[in-house]
Amino acid sequence: SRVTARRDPQATAVVLFTSGSEGAPKGVELTHANLLANLRQMLAMCDMRDDDRLFNALPLFHSFGLTAGLLLPLVRGFTTFLYPSPLHYRIVPMMAYLQNSTVLLATNTFLNLYARRAHAYDFRSVRYLFAGAEKVQESTATAWAQRFGVRILEGYGATECSPAISLNTPLSPRHGSAGRLLPGMEYKLVPVEGVPDGGRVLVRGPNVMKGYLNADANAQFLALGGWYDTGDIVTVDEQCFVRIQGRLKRFAKISGEMVSLTAVEDALAGAFPRYGLRCQTAVIARPDEEKGEKLIVATNEPRLTLDEIRAAVRARGLPNLSIPREVRFVTAIPKLGTGKTNH
Repeated sequence: SRVTARRDPQATAVVLFTSGSEGAPKGVELTHANLLANLRQMLAMCDMRDDDRLFNALPLFHSFGLTAGLLLPLVRGFTTFLYPSPLHYRIVPMMAYLQNSTVLLATNTFLNLYARRAHAYDFRSVRYLFAGAEKVQESTATAWAQRFGVRILEGYGATECSPAISLNTPLSPRHGSAGRLLPGMEYKLVPVEGVPDGGRVLVRGPNVMKGYLNADANAQFLALGGWYDTGDIVTVDEQCFVRIQGRLKRFAKISGEMVSLTAVEDALAGAFPRYGLRCQTAVIARPDEEKGEKLIVATNEPRLTLDEIRAAVRARGLPNLSIPREVRFVTAIPKLGTGKTNH
């Protein structure tokens, strides 16, 4: 007799751990239904073809690399090439060229590093370049458009959502946004004191996780009745395009006003070309007796001065409360396995 395997769409398919860039990592249970739903949501917005060739150097322990880089091409039925490390900055562009890759996945950090070492022709065949995991900086998007003729399509997601929540596509791109909400996604915004536009976004849909392994975190999730609290402050327009202002934990309250640390980091990214391509910065907040909190810039460039940092922030039109008060030198800006800054 033929033995048939038991199939339960609600059974846990994978357990992935959040990056822990802002706190202790949490174990996320994603079901077969969660993953398949997210694949169908993405395929409903992207015209993947039988002859596409995806190149994925992102780690499979990260939801973006696993779902978009491995499962999506296997389910849709086109080639995927897995490369073991995104850190080989000279080899990855060459391999993308040799594989005639049409679809590329990356993060802002890795895209910056590839752009420094790649030949202008390495990405000639790429028609889809999806970036996630962290906000794409303006300098990164400009560099790729000017040097390689490739538009970066920014998306937004979370491990808890399998991971995609919104996506830009060539058919309907909106520069500066994280794309349009995927089909089947509901959202609601919770007002945040000191933030006049937008709010903390909660999402619900078939791709939202089964739950956390961590008991306390899981109890908080289940109490929301199927909604997942992203912890991100966003605005959503009438066409459901999402613009991310930053994580709630990445805001500082200075003199009663909420200041986005992510916005300050964006202003500093690529603002000091005289110090070379290796110059990096990160912004953190610390308690301050006078104003509640103050901004501190960490940099791996010892020559960078506080006056230069302040000038760069002002040049981007940010308010005076966004101007950092201190600069500190570190040997290297710490990174997680996904390329995100370990704040």
